[in-house]
Amino acid sequence: MRVEYTKLEGTPEENLEQINKLCVERGYQNRDEIAISPTLLENYEAKLKIFFAEHIHEDEEIRFVLEGRGFFDVRDKADRWVRILVEQGDLLVVPAGIYHRFSLDTSNYICAMWLFKEDPK
Repeated sequence: MRVEYTKLEGTPEENLEQINKLCVERGYQNRDEIAISPTLLENYEAKLKIFFAEHIHEDEEIRFVLEGRGFFDVRDKADRWVRILVEQGDLLVVPAGIYHRFSLDTSNYICAMWLFKEDPK
């Protein structure tokens, strides 16, 4: 497993500059933001169940946390779950082909940017 974790501790403008550089380096042309909380996300409970269901992508998944906190669980080579706390300023790259899932912490809030090359796969 080669999950990449980086803590960006600059100003929002400096962090965005680093994100833009990463997009150029990896060929990412698109980005999306999601805010997850009971008051901000339509069908909140149903969406959380989807995020927590174990899944896999054909492309790597890159998330940058703008606000809040949550957990990415990833399977290691021995098929054990490894929990990664992500919070503001964290940049996480989950390689293609790695089973993973996402959940919130007790604050029930996260706002994150998702970077991708084309349509997510």
